[in-house]
Amino acid sequence: MSGSLLPVTFGGIEAAARRISAHVLRTPFAPSPSLSERLDVPVGLKLEHHQTTGSFKLRGACNALLSLPPAERKRGVVAASTGNHGRALAYAAKAEGTVATICMSRLVPQNKVAEIRRLGARVLITGTSQDDAQREVEKLVEQDGLAMVPPFDDPAIVAGQGTLGLEIVDDMPDVGTVLVPLSGGGLASGVALAVKSQHPDIRVIGITMERGAAMKASLDAGRPVEIAEMPSLADSLGGGIGLANHVTFSMCQALLDDVILLSEAEIAAGMQHAYALEREIVEGAGAVGIAAILAGKIDPVGRPVALILSGRNVDMDLHRRVVNGETDLLRENAA
Repeated sequence: MSGSLLPVTFGGIEAAARRISAHVLRTPFAPSPSLSERLDVPVGLKLEHHQTTGSFKLRGACNALLSLPPAERKRGVVAASTGNHGRALAYAAKAEGTVATICMSRLVPQNKVAEIRRLGARVLITGTSQDDAQREVEKLVEQDGLAMVPPFDDPAIVAGQGTLGLEIVDDMPDVGTVLVPLSGGGLASGVALAVKSQHPDIRVIGITMERGAAMKASLDAGRPVEIAEMPSLADSLGGGIGLANHVTFSMCQALLDDVILLSEAEIAAGMQHAYALEREIVEGAGAVGIAAILAGKIDPVGRPVALILSGRNVDMDLHRRVVNGETDLLRENAA
């Protein structure tokens, strides 16, 4: 691993951990007897859905916001989001006495939009993709002088998310494989850099949905590409990576050992297992590590496995339908 050639350093992750320590929770790490039995190795769950805003996104948002010069922070911040980054940035901005503007597409679930508004952020709904929302962000940066806080493609965001990797290695020093939800790559690249900088032989596997997996398509193409966004139970993993991506694509290309795709039925099974056996409520994106294990897509090669339950900000009616095994919603997503 050529960490020195990457746009984020291990030292940057360590600095982020110090910067955000008073603003985020160190979330629990719990063994999973059921998944350990299935893989015949210890499996640990990083319960990041217990984070203050219900997802890992608070780490990167806090680090990016606190890294801004005070004058820029005071003018206000703006971001595109599929929901969880917007919620995290709204929370962090409110705590720092500034205002966040969050741009989202019409595909973002209403429960996430409502929570962002509740936190005092200005919300703009535009278009049907993350790329549409990002174009609105760029207009506001130019017109109003707001400071952009990207959801993933930014060194400060990646460093903040990477603090999860520090905690995983601290909690499970002999970990051999880390399963990370993969969307724009901020979490996956940060965690991969954090764990591989300490133990280069740790495998990091990105897990995402079959429907609209932009980073997977980009890695396959060898360059960032645009693909159509589609509804998914793992809605937080939707969105493009940006054709001008300058941080996370190269990091995922260098650091990820594999990317695994999941069907909607497999994601639903992960959510059901999390609820019934782990007693945890997680959104689709947060359940993909469990789903990959249940689907028989993970070979632990005889070493312990850690996976991140990344978020819990699911519409509770949708969650009820999933855990009750309703199949019509899977057909709706497949339409």
